[in-house]
Amino acid sequence: MTLIGGLPAHPLLVHAVVVLVPLVSTGLILCALWPAARRHLLWPVVVLAAAALVLTPLTAETGEQLAGALGETPLIEAHEELGETMTLVVALLFAATALFAGAHVLRGRGDGGGRRALTVVAAVLAVVAAVGATVQTVRVGESGAEAVWTGRVPPATAD
Repeated sequence: MTLIGGLPAHPLLVHAVVVLVPLVSTGLILCALWPAARRHLLWPVVVLAAAALVLTPLTAETGEQLAGALGETPLIEAHEELGETMTLVVALLFAATALFAGAHVLRGRGDGGGRRALTVVAAVLAVVAAVGATVQTVRVGESGAEAVWTGRVPPATAD
């Protein structure tokens, strides 16, 4: 099992992915819908999307190692099943980000209607990918939290 500072790597890497994916998604939506934001945020969003693309499979791999060390439970199995989708989801988010960035560069080189149409299509795909990636990140994170905390803390009670 991979350790970082004596701790299992998975929970540490998870926090990076859980922050990066919604951050990339928010930035990408802003870039898609607000041209002023696009000028300032697009390239940092591309870099962050690339970081998420690298970290997500590492997170999945270390999660499999951790599950092997802890033993399989139904909650861990459910989390693993959902978690297996994240590499593809983040790859699609990165692809949408790269497509949008490419459309932005092409649009800056000319004023053709085809380039404008490409930018609009890329913006729609970017928003769809961003929303989908964020939703899936929440679903996977929730299942992971259930796997970790179910039975360890008393249930919340209404006051």
